[in-house]
Amino acid sequence: MGAQLRIYRRRMRSVKATKKITKAMELISASRIVKAQQRVAASSPYANELTRAVTAVATFSSTKHPLTTPSESPRRAAVLIITADRGMAGAYSNAAIKEGDQLVTALRERGLATEAYLVGRKAVNYYRFRSRKIAGSWTGFSDNPTYANAKEVSDALIAAFVEDAATVENGVDELHIVYTQFKSMITQIPEARRMLPLEVVESEAPSGLLPMYEFEPNAGEVLNSLLPRYVEARVFNAMLQSAASEHAARRRARRAMKSATDNADELIKSLTRLANAARQAEITQEISEIVGGADALASASAGSE
Repeated sequence: MGAQLRIYRRRMRSVKATKKITKAMELISASRIVKAQQRVAASSPYANELTRAVTAVATFSSTKHPLTTPSESPRRAAVLIITADRGMAGAYSNAAIKEGDQLVTALRERGLATEAYLVGRKAVNYYRFRSRKIAGSWTGFSDNPTYANAKEVSDALIAAFVEDAATVENGVDELHIVYTQFKSMITQIPEARRMLPLEVVESEAPSGLLPMYEFEPNAGEVLNSLLPRYVEARVFNAMLQSAASEHAARRRARRAMKSATDNADELIKSLTRLANAARQAEITQEISEIVGGADALASASAGSE
């Protein structure tokens, strides 16, 4: 029975270690989700106002700029897909990857080649496993992105966008982004949006005189200055939205982990009872062997007399 007792104790140590991990992950997600929500709420107004500013420049000027003017014969599009670095977040990363695949399919139906730019190890591993070409990848910050991370990604996208897709291998005519929009703790929706060229939607003209805009030195220079800031702000906001969605998805998964923790408690109790029974049987056997040995010695002594 000694071997059986060792098996029970080994399983108990394993279950206790798993219980500590699941409990720690549950507490970490609960603490990080609040901060992630606050960062999303703080960055969204800036990104939205910057988009309105760019839209205003494009709407109230006659300047034809790559920022707002679609190519007459687009050849290639860049697709940025934002996923998680780690697992145990339910279907969060898979949903974003699936949305990215649908976008790539739609772009190819239009006759466009695609360049994949990936954020998060889940997307990188998915593309590498399928031997797909990766134009750029970034990992290690999916759950806590900084503006510096967004700028690094944006610089690569802008560099590809300003190149001529007809003559440069990595040049693109369109920039698309796939991320997970954070709606609430329960709802997170993967979305695909075109960042460049900017889709300008003109609202109904207000009554009265329209505002007069003056651009210094000119509208083209203003758009050139706004281009990197616009892309950086949109990418950063998308990263924050995705990070909050990742924490929310992981927290939901933690509820399953909590069930696993509770199950671990029950399993530990069951294993403890089995281990005690095995130990008791082992002690009983040892006592029986000792008593049997004593009786044998007593019988041998009585026979010799």
